[in-house]
Amino acid sequence: MSLPRLWRKYYQQWLCGLFLIALFIALQLLTLSPASPYGDALKRLEGLGYDLRLKSTLSLQSRSFLPIVIVDIDEPSLKQVGRFPWSRHVMARLQSQLADAGVAVIAYDILFSEPELNPARQVLSHLDTQTSANVSHTLHALAPTIDADKAFASRLQETDTVLGLLFEHQPDILVGTLPETIFFSAIPATALPVPAFAGHVANVSALQQNSPGSGFINSAPDSDGFIRNSMLLAKHQGQLYPALALEAARLYTMADQVEVVTKPFGTGHSVEGIRLGTALIPTDDYGRVNVPYRGPAFSFPYVSAADVLNGQIDPELFDQAIIFVGTSAVGHADLRTTPVGVQYPGVEVHANVLEGLVFPELLPSRPNWMDGAVIMLLLLLGLLCVFILPRLEVLGIAVFTLCVSGLFITLSAYLWVKLRLDLPQVAVLAMLISQAMILGSLGFVREHKERLQIKSIFDQYVPPAHIQAMLDNPDSVSMEGEKRDITVLFADIRSFTTISESLDAGRLKSYLNQYFSPITRIIFEHQGTIDKYVGDMVMAFWNAPLPVQKHPELAVRCAMAMQEQVDALQEPMRQQSLPPFKIGIGLNTGDMNVGDMGSEYRRAYTVLGDAVNLGSRLEGLTKYYGVGILINETTHAQCPGLVCRPIDKVKVKGKNQAVTVYEPICSHEALTPDIREELDAHEQAWSLYLSQQWQQAQAAFTKLKERSPERKIYALLSERILVLQANPPGEQWDGSYTHTSK
Repeated sequence: MSLPRLWRKYYQQWLCGLFLIALFIALQLLTLSPASPYGDALKRLEGLGYDLRLKSTLSLQSRSFLPIVIVDIDEPSLKQVGRFPWSRHVMARLQSQLADAGVAVIAYDILFSEPELNPARQVLSHLDTQTSANVSHTLHALAPTIDADKAFASRLQETDTVLGLLFEHQPDILVGTLPETIFFSAIPATALPVPAFAGHVANVSALQQNSPGSGFINSAPDSDGFIRNSMLLAKHQGQLYPALALEAARLYTMADQVEVVTKPFGTGHSVEGIRLGTALIPTDDYGRVNVPYRGPAFSFPYVSAADVLNGQIDPELFDQAIIFVGTSAVGHADLRTTPVGVQYPGVEVHANVLEGLVFPELLPSRPNWMDGAVIMLLLLLGLLCVFILPRLEVLGIAVFTLCVSGLFITLSAYLWVKLRLDLPQVAVLAMLISQAMILGSLGFVREHKERLQIKSIFDQYVPPAHIQAMLDNPDSVSMEGEKRDITVLFADIRSFTTISESLDAGRLKSYLNQYFSPITRIIFEHQGTIDKYVGDMVMAFWNAPLPVQKHPELAVRCAMAMQEQVDALQEPMRQQSLPPFKIGIGLNTGDMNVGDMGSEYRRAYTVLGDAVNLGSRLEGLTKYYGVGILINETTHAQCPGLVCRPIDKVKVKGKNQAVTVYEPICSHEALTPDIREELDAHEQAWSLYLSQQWQQAQAAFTKLKERSPERKIYALLSERILVLQANPPGEQWDGSYTHTSK
């Protein structure tokens, strides 16, 4: 099918498909920024898709495992030690037990923002001036020895320790002492698009000054509350500060500084990654990484803080391990909603992030080129749908969409499992589903219109079986003009003018209806297409709009059945006092132009061409030769199942090329000995005529005329031979006779 025809047929679906491609590309561009206010629904769906992909592939991941242990302030610990927060003396003892066990790093997912009250100083504050100097002196001497903050601070240097701090958006919250920044960046912190906070809740000065490291414990939930990524750095008062996991990773890898790697972005800069030692940890533009969850809650080994305080420590488990101290107790509200489960301990989120920072290959990443890849996928898959879906039925659309979607999901899963690449899925899958639904619906509407158009055009002209076949497969029907091998039939009532003059309008209508109804039925039964009725003339053709096998022979058999029907109508006509009638039928087979033709005011599905005109001329010659049916030599050659009599070799008006015309007699099965004998004699006489053996031909045709005086052809040829004998045509004669009238 040519491109212009495809455009006329599918332009609505193509334009709609291209609009959908542009729409989803625009949505994808609008949601590139996590801070974008647009596309919340798409972001939410993308998050759910991320969760499903993460959970379904956890068992397929091959990964390294750090020796990370979580010391859990759980319910048994609270029962043994008491309600939390505990005294710093208890924390000092916990710190010493862990240091003695040989751990590498201790990270506290706990805030120590308020100084612990010293009992000796509390007593001193309540003494009056009358109290003895000895008591006051004793209390002053005792106070430093029982200072819990001092005791805990003195233990922090026993091993690498990271204290947690919390950033707030309220500028009036400024609690505790902040550490010095450990970041190096060629770009000022204020110029980087990292999360900014106005307030903070840090640790008391005594602890902060003795802690090797500090990191914030803020989480970064998505708009639906799920924690899928983690901030690695935040800015506060013009300085950059690390996350708890990042600071623990720095101490574990013994890196002195953390470099922020930036890149130009528009008129500003964005974060490309974090360089920890020699390893570059890729981040998004805001310094965030996806959390590489090891599994559901409690995927890391948990040890109760009570057991640590009691000295019940597995040396192999704790040796050179990274310890996170936190709480999973329900009452302390440090439970998060994550892709791998709700009620997920917040301290375990930090543990997962730390493992990804030490082994960056575990971090799910979305490189900068990924957004461009999604746009290209939207464009390529969208165009594939635009040009394929309109051609498919409903089942084909469903199968195609499922296959393409399945291949895309398989590609996404491969990139995730093997390369840890986070390929966004929702926009592509939503576009594929939208294309299938909308283009499928438009295709259904178009198909329905085509059915109505086909039915309106062919309902009264085509056999019902043809109409159903065309409705089942509209693509098999071409309304455009095309050249095709077709057999055309013309049938006309002889002397109809005289008949019509003898009847009034009502009786003439009844007369024609009794003729047209059975004739039309016969044409339909023989798979013919009615072209038109013009007065008493019927025009039909075969092999369009649907292909018809052996259409020449089928058309001739139809003509013979029509003549039989006319014979059967004579008695009913006589009983109604209606005049008897005969019809002449001409058929021709050849190349004809067929299609929906006409003007903007009136159109019709019809055939045109010289071959059509010849069929009409043959119908006109039936009266001249006194036969009911005439076919040309092309039609005769394609009717091996029929017995035909050669009638003449003629040149019709307007044509210079002579054609041999035949009269169909019967099928081979119905051939009788008498008919066979007459046909043999006729063919012999015809052969003598063509070879200009006039006397022998004259004798043969005279004998045939005496045998069958009702056949006009014998008398015609006998008279013609007399003329030819008197005026010999010469050796160049081709046996043809030229007709000068239609």
